[in-house]
Amino acid sequence: MLRAQFEKDLRQLHEEFHTMGEAVSLSVYKAVRAFIKQDNEIAQSVIQGDSKINEFESDLEKKGLEMIALQQPVTSDLRLIITVMKAVNDLERIGDHAVSISKAAIRVNNTKPIFEIQEKISDMADDVLKLLDDALHAYTEGNSEEAVLIADRDEKINDYFKEIYEMCIRVMKEDSDLVEIGTDYLRVARFLERIGDYVTNICEWIIYLKTGKIVELHSSNDE
Repeated sequence: MLRAQFEKDLRQLHEEFHTMGEAVSLSVYKAVRAFIKQDNEIAQSVIQGDSKINEFESDLEKKGLEMIALQQPVTSDLRLIITVMKAVNDLERIGDHAVSISKAAIRVNNTKPIFEIQEKISDMADDVLKLLDDALHAYTEGNSEEAVLIADRDEKINDYFKEIYEMCIRVMKEDSDLVEIGTDYLRVARFLERIGDYVTNICEWIIYLKTGKIVELHSSNDE
């Protein structure tokens, strides 16, 4: 009876993590849309919705701690609980970056966009969202091999940032009136680049879940 309840709790933990991941992915999508479209209403909805993501994190951490304390799970079950407790931190930080992008969207409202850079940021965001969604799918499937391949794709995100950085510096040097919006383009590109790093962290936890090994897939990852 106790084991059956524990397995039910494990499934619920697993499902709630994925639900949180979907909510975070939607926040990033909406934040980028708000920035590109200069839509304050969408931006505000992301900012206001961040409290729900924070609740997901605290609830999942609490449930994980309770399961460890009360059930003393076996190794494989313990890895699942630890993976969720660690990876929710990365999801929460991704949510924080979605909020930061939304705040940038509000700042640039009614500002004439630099279409060349805006298009590049849109492309970068598409790839970042695909990275996140693929990582969530790899987690659901428990696919550690796919997690490695997903993390490798983060290099393309880093390349996007370098390209956008160079474009922003060039236009700001050419026209001082573009410094303000150019700075916000840089910030948003940096937020997207950091989201890619957090996705890599999640991929590392997927590998831990399946193998028990703690690996570092991206030497540049940091807090």
